[in-house]
Amino acid sequence: MKLDGWRGAVATAVRSGLSPLLIGLTVVGFGTSAPEILIATIAALQGNPGLAVGNAIGSNIANIALILGGTALIVPLTVRSDILRKEYPVLLFASLGVYLLLFDQTLERANAILMGAALVFCLLLLIRIGRERSGPDPLADELETEIPSDVSSPAAIGWLLLGLALLILSSRL
Repeated sequence: MKLDGWRGAVATAVRSGLSPLLIGLTVVGFGTSAPEILIATIAALQGNPGLAVGNAIGSNIANIALILGGTALIVPLTVRSDILRKEYPVLLFASLGVYLLLFDQTLERANAILMGAALVFCLLLLIRIGRERSGPDPLADELETEIPSDVSSPAAIGWLLLGLALLILSSRL
């Protein structure tokens, strides 16, 4: 079985007792956003805040418009998970909130604190929704098949640390 940093993070989360659905919503979500987060952080620390904001906005446009929109052009998308139906309004609210925060063309520390608090709130909301779920969920079943089960804890942590190191190195490049 091929392992990488993502699988190491997922295996570590499973060993910590998180459910597959919560892993998919949090660990995998952060993992796919980690390159953008690192690049934006490095750009901001080097005095290039415009690059950080452009990276974040461009990444969202690419993810939503190109990937989701392109897929919908080929195959109609059906949403069978209650979690996704509850996430779409949050996505719309978050996008509108960032637009309003950037309306004056400045992004200050208070805005960042507000967005960080909103992130924590959304994560807690998703965790609550995931725990309240009743009955079978196709998304949870799909995630469960992707979770590696034959990885020891030391190997999972090792892959996680290697993945993080390579992520930091590649973001610098």
